[in-house]
Amino acid sequence: MGKRNSQRKNAAMLDSDDDNSSESSTSTVRSDLMSVYGNEEVEVHKDSMLDQALDALYEKRGSTREKALSAIIEAFNSDLQHQFIEKKFATLLHQCLNSIKRGSSNEICLASHVIGLLALTIGCGANAREIFEESVAPISQALKTGCESSKKASLLECLAIVTFVGGNDPEETEKSMQIMWQLVHPKLGSNVIVAKPSAAVITSVVSAWSFLLATMDGWTLNPKDWQESISYFSGLLDKDDRSVRIAAGEAVALIFEMGSLEKFSAESKGSSDSSVQDGNRSRGGLTHIQGLKAKIQNQVRTLSAEAGGKGSVKKDLNNQRNLFRDVLESLEDGYCPETSMKIGGDSLQTSTWLQLIQLNYLKHFLAGGFVKHMQENEFLQDVIGFTPKKKYLQGIEHNLSSGEKRMYRSPNSVLNKARTQLLNKQRMIAAGKNVGHYAVNRVEEV
Repeated sequence: MGKRNSQRKNAAMLDSDDDNSSESSTSTVRSDLMSVYGNEEVEVHKDSMLDQALDALYEKRGSTREKALSAIIEAFNSDLQHQFIEKKFATLLHQCLNSIKRGSSNEICLASHVIGLLALTIGCGANAREIFEESVAPISQALKTGCESSKKASLLECLAIVTFVGGNDPEETEKSMQIMWQLVHPKLGSNVIVAKPSAAVITSVVSAWSFLLATMDGWTLNPKDWQESISYFSGLLDKDDRSVRIAAGEAVALIFEMGSLEKFSAESKGSSDSSVQDGNRSRGGLTHIQGLKAKIQNQVRTLSAEAGGKGSVKKDLNNQRNLFRDVLESLEDGYCPETSMKIGGDSLQTSTWLQLIQLNYLKHFLAGGFVKHMQENEFLQDVIGFTPKKKYLQGIEHNLSSGEKRMYRSPNSVLNKARTQLLNKQRMIAAGKNVGHYAVNRVEEV
């Protein structure tokens, strides 16, 4: 099967408008903070603005806290705010956790996003570890209350990001995946009735779950916890909601790419038994897995050629077709979608589902701050494998404050030690994966 060229989904030109977007973000921060404190015509330094926003998180009025959180998000999108984080990270974290515990749905959404941005900006290290340890329990509790899809989606994104950055071992990542999974597959008692999750919540759960799965070595997963998941994803491929189908398709592609189908199949128990035990059950499990794979291939083939019905949006339909054509080629021929994305004149490439799922999730979470973070956030550059132009890095080096240089450049800094641990972990995972497939060429300009 030959290589194909086409536009990847969510394509947009971000690099050309980066300077303007940064200026407008700074202006928005100033405007939001003015609205928090009235019409005081005072020009303040960005650190002072963030200090005022942090103070506003102690206010009793929820709308005041919401405006402050919005201002903090804008500030973190327009600049990485290392100096502020170095001094106030713990205070900001705990005020955001208080918002998650007591705030309105909108305040919870904003506070969740701030915590995720805080974790990504800090990168690996003791502070990221503290964010993870302090956040998981409040997030898990908040996910059990209320039914607002937007609130649950924000909490799921926050849980995924803080686990991605601060989780140290596979057991912790798998625990977060289980918290997500409980929203769509709750463990119920005989007298317990739970409302069915909305399509938006299902999409958020599957996307966040897949993002964390992409950080795992498939062989460390506990098969008892996930044996029915592939059948569940197969069922989602038949749902009416397109976003659900797309999220399920990406999850299926990742599972097949990891070569861990038997860990996600309900009939896989016999495959791990010794060769002298129950050979019939082992053969039955293999037959079941082959049949399940054939069923999923047929579902994917149908979705890759779906005709537009009444009310179908052409762009959305084309995105679905393109995705499932990629998935079909992966399942049938071992091809993986290869993407190329331009960021500020530099090229960022992916060649596996694992890389693509991680990149798309981070791009969606960071939204308007994606370009800024990819150009300046060394933690994300290491994770994604992106190196900006040398002259740009030299400019960054020249403009770093003394605090930022201690955080990033010192050979003995916590960040550099943590980065080494992260890269070693990624190399170990990559060594166990079969990534030697031919790739389907996909081009995306951002």
